[in-house]
Amino acid sequence: MHAESATATEARRQMEICNACRYCEGYCAVFPAMTLRRDFSAGDLTHLANLCHSCKGCYHACQYAPPHAFGVNIPATFATLRAESYAEHAFPRALGRAFERNGTVVAGIAALALTLVLVLTIALQDPAVLWSPQRGVGAFFRVIPYWLMVGMATLTFGWAVLAIAVASWRYWKATAPAAKLTPRAVGKMASDVVTLRNLGGGGHGCNDVDDGFSQRRRWLHQAMAGGFLLCFAATTAGAFYHHFLGWKSPHAFLSLPVQLGTWGGVLLCIGTAGLLHVKAITDPAPVARRLLGGEVAMLSLLFLVSATGLLLLAARHTGAMGLLLAIHLGLVLAFFLVIPYSKMVHAPFRALALLRNAMETRR
Repeated sequence: MHAESATATEARRQMEICNACRYCEGYCAVFPAMTLRRDFSAGDLTHLANLCHSCKGCYHACQYAPPHAFGVNIPATFATLRAESYAEHAFPRALGRAFERNGTVVAGIAALALTLVLVLTIALQDPAVLWSPQRGVGAFFRVIPYWLMVGMATLTFGWAVLAIAVASWRYWKATAPAAKLTPRAVGKMASDVVTLRNLGGGGHGCNDVDDGFSQRRRWLHQAMAGGFLLCFAATTAGAFYHHFLGWKSPHAFLSLPVQLGTWGGVLLCIGTAGLLHVKAITDPAPVARRLLGGEVAMLSLLFLVSATGLLLLAARHTGAMGLLLAIHLGLVLAFFLVIPYSKMVHAPFRALALLRNAMETRR
């Protein structure tokens, strides 16, 4: 049993103040869930922190926010507690601790993966192949062999899936309620996840920059999530073409894999660039600033993955294709390696928090 962190102790103090006040009771999912309990266990606090979508509405409405002596700042406190929960439940935990609040680690692994792929490609590939235009069936695999490309992607992606699955299971065991799991609760959770309803705060939107309401962060998250799913669908379609239909890449521009990947990349660029802009202009008071480095590093990595994918599509019939392919593959491998230990884990954790909330409110 780990000793309770100072952040958890502070979160409990603030929740007890909020539970007595209840002015923000209808602002978002957190406060109705808070009112279901008098005491707050470590699991309860972790659950509430991951249920929070950081809309910041409570901060701007709170009469006890700084500079009041009570110093209630739920968005910043819960953001720090969420980061601690990612590290606490990570698999293995040592890696979770290494990545906690550390954008330098994300940037370092991205640089190492990129350098490794570039050096190996340049060292092992015939310059006549690497620097000359490659066209026709199997052009990509003349630069980097198919078995090597798929092998590296499978290993890193498989590790990411395993690590996220174990972390999610640990999180659920630490926070799961006594309420019964029902299909209705699962349906409510799925609806909340797909619509990102809680990023609307109490319905008007988030206080992204100041105390004015906006839906921009909700739409940017939708763009990023939609782009990610389209890129995954593009990879799946490409694998189906290759293994079941015998159609090898590069495919025509109007083919299903290329269209899915193109629009997915565009949405990812819009979503990540927009969220980086929001982080740059937002009011720093309700934000956990020490977490910003890791968040910016991860958004930047995802932007570079999508941007280099689009550049590779544009230059795939030129002599720059080999170099761009190596850069893109290196960034993809880095993303898979760091995703289980980054803020991206908030996706499964938040989904499980929404599931618990649906189970409790349906009880």
